[in-house]
Amino acid sequence: MAERLGEIRVADQVIAIIAAVAVEDVLEISVRSGGLYQDLAKKLNGGAKGITVAVTEDRVIIDMRVSVRYGSQIHHVCHTLQEKVKEAVESLTGLFVDAINVHVETVDISK
Repeated sequence: MAERLGEIRVADQVIAIIAAVAVEDVLEISVRSGGLYQDLAKKLNGGAKGITVAVTEDRVIIDMRVSVRYGSQIHHVCHTLQEKVKEAVESLTGLFVDAINVHVETVDISK
């Protein structure tokens, strides 16, 4: 039986960065930055733009604002994104991901 030696706390910013790296695996999606004030808050807090994280005990809720490439099946690529982020966060932190809320804010029509 494993003995507990103390508490392990993973910062919200670390979880946001793990989620941002997982987004790179889904080619049809990019993370959207927020407005001026939200961008400033993220810089001060060291988080990833477009991603907010809430951790309570050992459960995580992630909100992501994204842009989807035009022509992509939005439901499919967002579901893929949720799976990749959940897998990355859970495997790297040992925390349980309760929800990943994906907010599609724009469609990217650039080539």
